[in-house]
Parts: sequence; C-alpha cells; structure tokens
Amino acid sequence: MEPALIGTRLASAAIGPLLKKLLVSDGPGAGLTGGARAVRLSSLVSFRGEKRTLTEKDVRKLAAALVERSGSAPGEAPFPADETEAVAHTLGTTLLALGDLDMDDVQAVRLGHRTLARRLRAAAPAPDGLSTDSVLYLDSMTEWASLHILEFFTQRSTFVARSLVEQTRGQAELIAKVDAVLARTPHVDARHAEFERRYLAHLAKKHGSLTIYGIDLHHSAKEWPLDVAYLSLEAAGPAEPTTPAPVRQELAKTHLRADHALARHDKVLLRGLAGSGKTTLVQWLTVSAASDDRADGMAYLYGRIPFVLPLRTLTRHGERLPGPDRFLSAAGCPLTAPEGWADRVLAAGRGLVLVDGIDEIPETERGRAREWLRDLLSAYEGNRWLVTARPTAVGNDWLARDGFTDLALSPMSRTEVATFVRRWHRAAGPEAEPYEQQLLDALRTTEHVAQLATNPLMCGLVCALHLDRRGYLPRGRKALYESALSMLLSRRDRERGMTNPYGIDLDAAPQIQLVQRLAYWLTRNGRLQMDRAHAESVIAEAVPAMVEASAHAPDRVFAHLLHRSGLLCEPTADTIEFVHRTFQDYLAAKALVDHWDIGVLIDHAKDDTWEDVIRMAVGHARPHECAEILRELLKAADAAEDRRDQLRLLILAATALNHATEVTPEVREQVLARAAELVPPRTADEARELATVGRIVLDLLPGPEELGEEEALMAVTTATHIPSDAAIPYLARFARGSTLRVRSQLVWGWQRFDARAYAEAVIAVIDPTDLHFTVVHDDQAAELVRLGIAPDRLEIGPGVSAEALRDLLAACDPHMLFLTREDDDPDLTALAGLTRLDTLTLELPYAPFWRVSDLPSEAPLRMLAFGSWPEEGIGALRSASLLRDLTLWDAHALTAHDWREATLLTQLRQLAVANVDLDTLPEDVVLPRISELVVSTHDETPQFEKVVRAFPGLREVALFSAAGHEVDVASLAGLEGLTRLHADGLELTGTEHLAPTVRILT
Repeated sequence: MEPALIGTRLASAAIGPLLKKLLVSDGPGAGLTGGARAVRLSSLVSFRGEKRTLTEKDVRKLAAALVERSGSAPGEAPFPADETEAVAHTLGTTLLALGDLDMDDVQAVRLGHRTLARRLRAAAPAPDGLSTDSVLYLDSMTEWASLHILEFFTQRSTFVARSLVEQTRGQAELIAKVDAVLARTPHVDARHAEFERRYLAHLAKKHGSLTIYGIDLHHSAKEWPLDVAYLSLEAAGPAEPTTPAPVRQELAKTHLRADHALARHDKVLLRGLAGSGKTTLVQWLTVSAASDDRADGMAYLYGRIPFVLPLRTLTRHGERLPGPDRFLSAAGCPLTAPEGWADRVLAAGRGLVLVDGIDEIPETERGRAREWLRDLLSAYEGNRWLVTARPTAVGNDWLARDGFTDLALSPMSRTEVATFVRRWHRAAGPEAEPYEQQLLDALRTTEHVAQLATNPLMCGLVCALHLDRRGYLPRGRKALYESALSMLLSRRDRERGMTNPYGIDLDAAPQIQLVQRLAYWLTRNGRLQMDRAHAESVIAEAVPAMVEASAHAPDRVFAHLLHRSGLLCEPTADTIEFVHRTFQDYLAAKALVDHWDIGVLIDHAKDDTWEDVIRMAVGHARPHECAEILRELLKAADAAEDRRDQLRLLILAATALNHATEVTPEVREQVLARAAELVPPRTADEARELATVGRIVLDLLPGPEELGEEEALMAVTTATHIPSDAAIPYLARFARGSTLRVRSQLVWGWQRFDARAYAEAVIAVIDPTDLHFTVVHDDQAAELVRLGIAPDRLEIGPGVSAEALRDLLAACDPHMLFLTREDDDPDLTALAGLTRLDTLTLELPYAPFWRVSDLPSEAPLRMLAFGSWPEEGIGALRSASLLRDLTLWDAHALTAHDWREATLLTQLRQLAVANVDLDTLPEDVVLPRISELVVSTHDETPQFEKVVRAFPGLREVALFSAAGHEVDVASLAGLEGLTRLHADGLELTGTEHLAPTVRILT
C-alpha cells in the first residue's frame, strides 16, 4: 500500500498525537554543552534514556492503535484480518528500533523519510511469516510514520540551532579544503595569466586539426577538426589478465581508454606501432587541456598547462635536452614566456608534460633522455607525464623505477575501424559518400583488405585509395604504399586538371627518387627532421642527374616536393620532415635496396628504429636480394649472444617474409624452421612479439594435446594477439578442458576478433567454472544474451552502453560483478534487478558520487568495493545487512565524520582503505568487529597505535606503501589476536615485539 493511500485512511490529525507520544518534549538550546556531544535519537525517544515516559509495552499499544485506525476506514482492508496482531507487533518492533539509530535529528532530517524508514526496517527484525500484503502495508506505514517523526524534529527549537551549527561546520571544512588547494596554487600575476591565455589559445589552434592523407577534393578541406577526427583507442598493460586477481580494481587499471590513462596514473609510458595514434593522442590531450570545452572524461585536465616536447625536434642537432625555461623555444613555439613562468607552473604541479617519440632519437641518446626525464621528475612533483615510444624502443623496466605505468595502444577493433571509416567519409565530403558502405562491406568480407586497416594511419590510406581508385584496393602493404605514392605524387593533381603553381610537371618515379634521398639521409643519421637548407642541398645535388627534373631550377623542384607531394611538411620555418614516419621508412628501404647497402641493413638489424625499414626492404628486393637479406638476418641471430636480440632478429626475419614478393621455398622453409624454435614462447612478452609474425605463426603453434599448462598459456597468448579471424579455429581447440589461466586468456582475447564468430566457436563452449567474463563492447554483450550464456562472474567495461548493460544484467544476474562506468553521472539502475550478486566492484573514475539506493536490495551483497563516494555516506551501507567486506580504493580522503559513519556498519568483518591518512581517525572511533584490515598509505610513519585502538579485534593486517619506506610495527603488538601481518613495499622493523605466533609475509 502506498503512503499516500494510507494517508487517506489515517489523517495527520490522528497519527500526529499518537506518534508524538514516542518523543520527549522539547528542550532549550542546541545541545552543544556538556562536551558538545550530539543529541542522538535515543535521547529524543520517550522509551529510552533518563526521560523515559513510555515503556516498550506502551509503544506496542501505540502501534496497535495505529494499525486499528488505518484498518477501520471504509474500503478494502490493507491486509488479511487474521494477521492484525502480527502486523501490530512487527510495527511496534520497527518503531522501537528508533532508539537504536545512532544519529541526531539533523542527520535524520537530511536522510529523508524514506531512507529513515529503511534504516528503521534494517534495525528491526525482518517480518516473519506475513503475507505480501502485510509486508507492503508495514513498509508504507513505516514511511508514513517516519514522515511525521521528521516533521516533529523540524518543529523542535533545537533543530534550527543545530542545523546552523552543522552548516557552519561543513562550511569550515570546505574552507579548509579550499585553503589547502590555494596553498598548492601559487598566486599568478596578471602577466603570467595573460600569457597562459595566449599560450593555450595557440596550442588549441596548432593542434586542433588533423590532416586527411590523400584527400584534396572540391568540397572538403585537407584538414579536419580534431574533435571530429579523434578516435579514442584502448591501452592495455604489459600483461593480460590471465588469472582472476584478488583485487580486480588493479587489473582494470591496466586496460582503459588511452586518453584516460593520465587520469589514473600520473606517469605513463605509452607504446604503439608506427601509425597507431601516439602523436594524435598527444594532440588530443593538448587540445583537451587547452580548450574550455572538454569531451566526456577529460575534465581531469582542467587547469593543466601542456608542454608538447617532440624529441625528434629537441635533438635535431644532438644538442642538450632543454630545461623548462627552453621548453617552448626548443619545441618551436613562437611565443616568449615571462621569465620563470614554466618553472612556476611545474613547481605548482600544474604541468602536463608530453614527451613524444623516445624511438625517434638514436638508441645511443636514449640513456641521456632518461636522465633528463629523471632530473625533471625529481625537481617537479605533482605534474602529469606521458612518454611515447614504439613497442621495442626501450625495455619494460626503462622507466619503471621512476613510477611510470607501462601501457601499449591496442590494435583497432573492427568496431573502431568501422567508426574511423564513417568519420573519414563524412569529413571527405559528398564525393566520398557513395563509397563508404562499399568499403565497410569490403573490410568485413575481404581478408586482405581487413589486414591492411590495422591502425589509424593505414585506415586513412585505405580510405583514400579506395576513394581515389573508385572502389579498387591493392593487395599487400607494399602495393598499398606504391599506390598511395602514385596518388599523392602525380595522379591527384593530373586527374583533376589542376595547374601546378610551381610550373613543375614530374612523373611519380623521379619524385620518388628525389624524396627517397631525403629519407635515406634521415634514416642513416637516425633522425626524423633535417634543416631545410640541408634538404635543399640534397635535392640540388640530385636534380642535375634526373632527366625530367634537370630542366627545372632545383629550388623550384624542392618547393614542388615540399608543397605538392603530400609527403613532406615543415614543422618549423627552418626544418622539414615526412608527414609520417612510415613514409620515411618505406622510401629509405627503397633507397637502401637501390644502392644495395645490405651491410647497412644488417648492421642496424638490432635497432628497433630500423625494423620497418628492413621489412620493407625485403618487399622492395628482387628474389635473390630478398633471399640474401633473410639469410643474413638468420646469421645475425646465430651470432647474437643476448636472448632478446636473438628473438628480435628471428621474428624480424619471419615478419619480413610476409613482405617478400617472391622467395625460394628453401629460404622460406629455413626462416620458418628457425621461427619454430621460438614456439611455444617462454614469456608473455615473447608471445606478443611472436604474434607480430602474423597468421603464418598459426601453422607453427602446437595443439593443446602437445602442451603443458604454461606452454598452453603462452601459445594461446600468442594466438589471441594475431589480428586475424584465422586464429579462431586454433583458439577453439583450447576452449574445453583447459586450465583457468588459459580460459581467462581466451575470454580476454574475445575483444580482438569478430564478436559473433568468436562467441560461437569459443565462448559458447568454454568451461565457465571460476571464470571472469570480460565484456568491453555492445556486440559482446549482445552475443552473451543471444546465446543464453549467463556468466557468474562478469567484468563490464565502459564501452558497453547503458542499454546493453541493462539487457546483459537482466539475462545474467551474476554472483560477481566488476562494473566500470566513465560518465560523470553514471546510470546504475541496471543493478536494481539483480538477485544473486554477492561481490560488486564499482569503478567510477569521473563520478564524484553514486547512490546507495541503486544497489540491488534483494541481492545477498557480501563484498563491495568502490572509489567514488556514496551520496548518502558510507553509513547508508548499513542497509546491506549481509555486507561483510568493504574496500575503499582511491576514495576521497576519509574525514573524521566518515570514520564515525563507518562505526554504523556493525556487520563488517573486513575493511580495506587506500591512500588513507590515519591522522583523521578520531579517538572515539572503535570498530571492534573488524578482523581483517588492509591499509594503503603514503605516510612514511603510519600511526599504527591508532589502528590498535580503533581495531582491537584484528587477526590479519596487510600494509601497502611507497617502496622503500621503513615502518616500525612494534605498536601492533597491542593486537592480542593478530595472527598474520602482510607488508608490500615496506621494510618492517620492530617485528621482534610481535607474538611469535604472528606470521609475517613480505
């Protein structure tokens, strides 16, 4: 029965006097004397405390009167007549629970009558044996009674006074927090503020657009806005989630949107292949920080000042890397900053330092670059740092000591490729519209086309060529680049009948000969930029030997190449570079083969910056040249003493084999036999390296019957990283009878393949026992629903829409759920219908609050983890009566009020808190029922004596802190029941004071 309907049966004039008998008469003042202790509800009710005027028997009589009056009105009875006595007894028990609530009148009114009613029902025993109508009646009656109780509270003279006190305290706390923020943000004079405005506007304009390679149509611009062009890609940690982790939050942080990485990690080393979108990501972060309008999830960059530092520019002449005072000038920014401005920004922790292209400087200079970074890191704290590199440019531990999180850009999924194609054609204008669906169909049905579109650069080239050739696409990467060069260098202008402004009419061949000389010089010297004057001299030296070009002045030929070839650009007024590194690699490879500098190729085979050059050289080479390059690579592998170098050379030879136009069977078999020595790989890193060889690796990988547990895991890891649906039949062989680790890798690999094909072959037959199912997009969610697969353990990523989330949870009703939502105000209503959920982790990085009322009321929730704060406070979790384990990861700093609210959760037995300041733990807070505690703190000297006092019942304690801290745990000897102490990142002292029965794990 609704409260409104009860209101028609029981007038306020009747219920008011009855309920007021429960409450003591008004008293003077705000109750702030006597130690300023809060006035609790137990002191307001008239059947508790020193002012008792009603007995428990009297309260039950009042409840019976309320039931009688509400049931005596005309109309249908709200519950069966034979349950009247039981209903009255239960209502009385619920009203008696008012004295058990540990809150004051102001807090009660703040909750509202519905939440107060839920608190009363939670504090009282559950109705037993009553009909559904009776239970509904009791729920409504409790709400109606709570409404009148709150109305009485607001009429008390003390209420206004106490409300003002609470507001004053809240304002004081807010002022203290604002003061702390202001203290960290030094005053910026008007001159600095004005410069920042101009500087940010300059960055927004400079980096606010992308070039559409190969497009020069009548109705579209060559550049398009970054906010339209940008496609957010995923970044993953160095290892896949092959096993369920005790704390799933940490796993989630290794798999996230690349542009959100700096929201969770203040220092990131981001790896990606050529054309994977690293530099575009740097542009996006720069514009997001510099602009007032930010996309969803980018608000974390508010107030950040970007410093874009492309290493290829900073080290063009091998000069010393710049300090903050030279950041702008070294990067080619035309603005002059006020003296000391950059230092002031970085010292205040407001910087966004974007170091682009570790792989774009010679390997001999990378150690110097790392020391430069470390000097900056030690001098300036609190800033955000992003460093980009190709995957093999530096080792996995290159910046690990400095606190960098190592992430890698994931290959584009089919969905992301389709999104890119649609955006590209929309930007290209009406001329491109008829070809959009045709290309989408080709990408879906033609394997060699799909293999070309693996990253944003290649997708752009495929789109441009498809349009330029009216629907025809070449086969293979070499043919793709040859066609792209033909389109860029000659056909585009000629077929449009465009008059060349420089008076130069050259076929593609001589232009390629000229620009490849620039590529050759840059590659041989380990550079990506060269002085314009030097580039002009290289062209001037070559022009007289070119029959077609010799008739033109060298300076005009250079101007034509620079402005009309589509291959070169001017990052600054006195430098030139290729529009993308891949074009330089392709042309340098052609020059090396033309000159037959095979010794140069092999000498640089271990250099990661030459990997693509060598692969493309094999593509350019004639059959006997190709065979010689491959044999020399195998010889170099044999001579390599380091396992990593040997692995790199053998994989390089195998991947180069895919680029060869013609190679003898003997050489092919020799290369594949050597690659087979790497099968199965020993580590996950080797597995990912081996996957770069491509689909031919599938012929080398043994089946599950030939492999042990670890070998099977490495084989599956390799296959899940091969971007071809040809891997699905192989992976399907592992779906039955495999270990949990192998099955976890199979589920993780789902996102890399066609959702339906993989679901039918692998997901539909996999053993779900103890398995976490990771769902990252709507197609996967739809397949689980379509196939009737209902996982007990679900991890749902931010790429799953709210609609798909609702459908999936309604179909699955899991026991365990790890849910990530990246909205500012996430819709969590899909949780309400869950009935079996016992473990829930909410990852809401951009939502400051969520509502406890969104949690499923019918589910037996026993474990809950979250970072964003419950809108009603953690005390509201008392309604989850079965909750035993609470984890507060990355939550806001716990205040004294929060700690006191935690004492309401008397059902808790395990508590985990991260980044907590134990100084805020009040002296009067005691949580005696907590037996297991996990504490992550940045304090160098945590106050564990407070832990002993506040958690006297602890049996197990786990401590996490910054590496190297020395912590004295002698005070924990006061925990008489302590049996286990686990420490991570700490050097423990004082352990001799602990009981010998305490097991210490480090």
